[in-house]
Amino acid sequence: MAEPRRVGPLVYSIAAHRGFADALVAGLVPRYREPGFGLARLTLLVPSSRAARTLSEAFIRHAGASGEGGLLMPRMIAVGDLDLDEKLGAALDPLGAADIPPACDPVRRWLVIDRLIGEERAAEGMEPLPGRARLNLAREMARSIDRLLVEEKRPEDLTSKAVLDQLGGIAGHWQHAIRLFARVNARWQAELAAHGEIDAATRRNLLFDRAARRWKELPPSHPVVAAGVTSASPALARLLRAVADLPQGAVVLPDFDREMDEEAWEELGLAGAASEPGGAVFAAGDALTHPQYHLKLLLGRMGVNRAEVQPWHRRGISAAEPARTRAISSLFLPPLASRAWVDLPADKRRLAGVRLLTSATIEEEAQAIALLVREALEHPEHRIAVVTADRGLARRVVQHLERWNIAADDSAGQPLALTPAGRLLGLLAEVAAHGPDPANLVAAFGHPLVRSADGDSRRAWLSGLRAFDRQLRGPTPAPGMEPLRKAAAKAEIADWWSGAEALIAPLVDWPPHMPLAEALARLAAAAEDFAGTAAWEREDGRALGTMIEELRGFAEALETGIDSDDIAGILRDAMDEIAVRPGYGGHPRVAIYGLLEARMARADLVICGGLNEGIWPQPPGADALLAPPILRALGVPGAEFRIGLAAHDLAGALGAPQVVLSRALRDADGPTLPSRFLLRVEALLGDDLDREHRETAIPALLQHLDRQRPPAPEYPRPAPNPSPALRNVAIKVTALDRLLGDPYQFYAQAILDLRQLQPLAADPFSDPALRGTLVHDLLDKWHKARAANPGLALAPFAAAHFAAERVHPLFRALWQPRLIAALERFEQWIAQDNAEQGRTVLASEISGVMTVDGVKVMGRADRIDRMGDGTLGIVDYKTGSVPSKLQVEKGFALQLGLLGLIAQAGGFAKEGVTAGAASTFEYWSFGKDDSDFGKRQGPMKLTSREKGLTLEEFLPHHTAKLAEAIGKYIKGAEPFKARENPDYKGYNEYDQLMRLDEWFVRLTQKDGDA
Repeated sequence: MAEPRRVGPLVYSIAAHRGFADALVAGLVPRYREPGFGLARLTLLVPSSRAARTLSEAFIRHAGASGEGGLLMPRMIAVGDLDLDEKLGAALDPLGAADIPPACDPVRRWLVIDRLIGEERAAEGMEPLPGRARLNLAREMARSIDRLLVEEKRPEDLTSKAVLDQLGGIAGHWQHAIRLFARVNARWQAELAAHGEIDAATRRNLLFDRAARRWKELPPSHPVVAAGVTSASPALARLLRAVADLPQGAVVLPDFDREMDEEAWEELGLAGAASEPGGAVFAAGDALTHPQYHLKLLLGRMGVNRAEVQPWHRRGISAAEPARTRAISSLFLPPLASRAWVDLPADKRRLAGVRLLTSATIEEEAQAIALLVREALEHPEHRIAVVTADRGLARRVVQHLERWNIAADDSAGQPLALTPAGRLLGLLAEVAAHGPDPANLVAAFGHPLVRSADGDSRRAWLSGLRAFDRQLRGPTPAPGMEPLRKAAAKAEIADWWSGAEALIAPLVDWPPHMPLAEALARLAAAAEDFAGTAAWEREDGRALGTMIEELRGFAEALETGIDSDDIAGILRDAMDEIAVRPGYGGHPRVAIYGLLEARMARADLVICGGLNEGIWPQPPGADALLAPPILRALGVPGAEFRIGLAAHDLAGALGAPQVVLSRALRDADGPTLPSRFLLRVEALLGDDLDREHRETAIPALLQHLDRQRPPAPEYPRPAPNPSPALRNVAIKVTALDRLLGDPYQFYAQAILDLRQLQPLAADPFSDPALRGTLVHDLLDKWHKARAANPGLALAPFAAAHFAAERVHPLFRALWQPRLIAALERFEQWIAQDNAEQGRTVLASEISGVMTVDGVKVMGRADRIDRMGDGTLGIVDYKTGSVPSKLQVEKGFALQLGLLGLIAQAGGFAKEGVTAGAASTFEYWSFGKDDSDFGKRQGPMKLTSREKGLTLEEFLPHHTAKLAEAIGKYIKGAEPFKARENPDYKGYNEYDQLMRLDEWFVRLTQKDGDA
């Protein structure tokens, strides 16, 4: 039966050192249990449905621990703090609220506000916002409307004298924002009235007031207890006061600090207390970031004095020492009161049972937390909770726990955009918005949900995809489907591509503007084409389907239109607002919580992870529409209020019997700063107690967590020595210098036949191979076309060639002008040489071969000219740097000379070029000289003062180098040693294969010592 009542409101507090849920249940059972009914007649008002689940688990634990068997549990009503994204259930409607208008749907409100923003901006003659920006602004406006409605502010309050007085002192963009917000809000309220609806926050307030009035007029015959509710909204505060005044009612607050002295309590500030009739004040000096501030605000709005709050006793439940509560109270003292730390003795500064853990990286932190969980599970019945606002850290902890087959679900869930179904829809939206980009296309085709129903079908599908992927490696192709069709044809996967193209056909060539409903319908149909019913089967698929149907229905009714290239961003923003939580099935004694989920939860060991600034607390997001002075003028708490809530979460977590406060010195983005809360813990403890509370065993054990193997021996400098049969390979003219300068690279390329796999959708501007291929192909076609049309100009021919090849727009914008400028100079030189020397172009892009000592030497000449004296000229086009004369002399640039040897031996005879002596060797470069793009130079020295080879020395030098390479490597037994000549500046695509970084430093050190 209910205990005897005293005069005045009945408000209790459960101290921080007692787990709230278990302590609450331990007190509810003896107070309100009745024979035959159990607690069924009790009504519990809780902050959220998640809190109701936590309390249900606490009731089950209590029934099991007491040995009393089954227990009829109370009725629990989530009173729906809007900040927790909880919807107020229909539980309060039977209290006589049928005449309260229904709440509007939040999706419909979002889209209507989007339309109103567009109309208001158009009325002001402003440029229209892109669809995504407008929808994001509408979402921010909806949040601001809720924020004001929770504080019971009306649209006309935005034009009150207090607000208008502040407008002159704020920046122009704030003035524009608040004026736009005021007009849109007024029109939205008029639209609501026309439909006979109200905002959900307004309906919530009306329900609370209706319940409070009814309970005052006719107190219920059953007990009513509000437990764990800390929202300080005025309407909820009035309801809680009504509950506290009921004959069988009570309010139980979590972690209310009854130890704080009066001076510190006053230092928290006015906490919304009215300085004049009808006004609420949140002064700039208020300690909004203090964990007790929102409770002081709640008590003030309830009209309850701090001294009226009683302790809630519980018995038989293990808890941390009460001394911990006093230390926690000292820990979060306001700034002036914190001076008392100087005189605090060690026993009052000590946080018994609290350990501090610092890891080098976020990965090590996750490993350490997982190890702490594994260690704690050795204690029977111990429950462990990992609490963090960093979802990335939570995912890492889950993965590390899997090594011990511990399934721990992150109850905070993850954004829908990061789930499998959300990622698939996001990829399809990217294709629709930005065209069939290879990276997004390959990712969509390879998504785990695609063809997942049939293993054989998926294997065949992935086989074709791999061939397609390999063909697309390299520079990004031009936009559109035609380059993809060519890639599929080259990969010889015509059947696979026909099915793939049918899948993406509905996503290409969208009009620039289209209805949002139509875009969603196309994407939903495409997702089902890709994945079948697997797209909608799991929790994420069901959440995605619900989101699409709601958004599509209202978008169709409201005729919402968007720019097609905004659809990917719009969907990503919408999916980020939806958290998908896992179902049951994880370890019964391990829980991973976000800050909201951790409220009211209780565990024997609580690990607070990610205690870095920006994570705990997270940066307070400023209101995008209402400047801080405007909020103060309206009597609405500022953004710093949420820091106080995060501090309250930490204070509640510190009440567990065992607590670990963890952080990493570095995260994925770089060095981190410790949380301001953790700095206060360290300052309170001091250097002496900090060492006492520091966790050292787990970091030491981490070094031995994975199997330790003997240190690997130093990796030697690679020098493979293949058999004579494997050495018998042809030498390309472009590979001889590589064979002599870095034999290992020749071995990897010519003998092992290894090629570097290019990235997918690489930057076309930075790829020299693309420029070389395009230019060589262009000049070859031009030379052949001039045979039939001698007057054919090169510049227009080049422009038409680039257009026909559908070169990527980035390449055309940055490279085409300079390439054409160089080509025009090439055309002038060809005409000038012909007129002055009788030099003519004999052939272009022809292949030749000769045999030396039984070894094939192959090469491809960019151009061969017939000089006026009948000899041959060898021309090599260079889109990159040109080799120096010294490089030629050292044997690091032997291509031109080898082509001359092949020509001299008649190796190009099959291409129509008869054998002849080569007398001219030239590089025609697209680089810039002193005047313009395009220059030509030779590989030989022209004066005695230059370094290099003379014409007489040139071909004999190449003959000697070729004989040396054949004798040592192809016909000989010399190992293919890596970096044989460190001065060779060749390619580096095989550096990783030769593990260069592991031995090259040792090599250079030895050379330095020598």
